[in-house]
Amino acid sequence: MIAIRLSEEKDIPEILEIYNYAIIHTTSVYSYLPHTLEMRKKWFKERKAAKQPVFVAETNNMIAGFISYGPFRAWPAYKYTMEHSVHVHKDYRRQGIASMLLEKIIESAKQNNVHSLIGAIDAANIASIKLHEQFNFKEVGHFKEAGYKFNKWLDLKFFQLLFETPAKPTEG
Repeated sequence: MIAIRLSEEKDIPEILEIYNYAIIHTTSVYSYLPHTLEMRKKWFKERKAAKQPVFVAETNNMIAGFISYGPFRAWPAYKYTMEHSVHVHKDYRRQGIASMLLEKIIESAKQNNVHSLIGAIDAANIASIKLHEQFNFKEVGHFKEAGYKFNKWLDLKFFQLLFETPAKPTEG
């Protein structure tokens, strides 16, 4: 059985393992060097302080995947737009975990007055593109050769899902 829950500090090492695997072996993260435990702890504390959720998928007392969102851009007028990231452990892919996590983060975004949820996806990651399309995300941008990793140029696609929230947006 797979349970989706808010992450806890004890989950950070397993989240780090999943994230570093993505850095080292995939183009789902446009980074070259693995993160340290301290870096992941700082990221986790920043999410907590900003009330931006990190959800995990847990099965057999193991973290099988995680999802979170954070600011899309730093300027105040972007406060209703969040960029999310979902990662599944290599041994648990193609089991519906990413769908369960994405469903949870969408629900959370609506509850937290997010208006726009953005996913930045490597153009070659067809599985992630199809997943987002199943949840009605629309492709809104295609950046040619936006990244360089594994000795090749990478195209980046942006996918967006709009909500009817917030009921009364505010400035400031």
